Amino acid sequence: MTPTAPHKVTLRSERRGENSFSLWAYLDDDGNLHLDGQDLGPVTAPVSTDGEYEYFKTIAAPDIPRLLEMLGARADADILDVLASGWSGDASWRLERLLGESDIPVYLFTYGG
Repeated sequence: MTPTAPHKVTLRSERRGENSFSLWAYLDDDGNLHLDGQDLGPVTAPVSTDGEYEYFKTIAAPDIPRLLEMLGARADADILDVLASGWSGDASWRLERLLGESDIPVYLFTYGG
């Protein structure tokens, strides 16, 4: 049996004092990449009254080959494998910064209570 690509990968799951930071990546049925984050704790105070901030970033399927090349991978590589192997932990912060500085369209939805 051939293993299949992971449905969802964890790129960040860390605590810093009273704060925690999480980031997950997955592909939807249309091949769009989702990066879903959740920050908890006092660090969210500027944007949230209840200590929770969630954000959802989506990159359209046609833009994933450019993203892969920007990350130093082949345009036909499996994006979830690339993210899991090279862009998790501390590198996940760099990933989000690179996305913000790039011309790749990123659709953002946020929630802060």
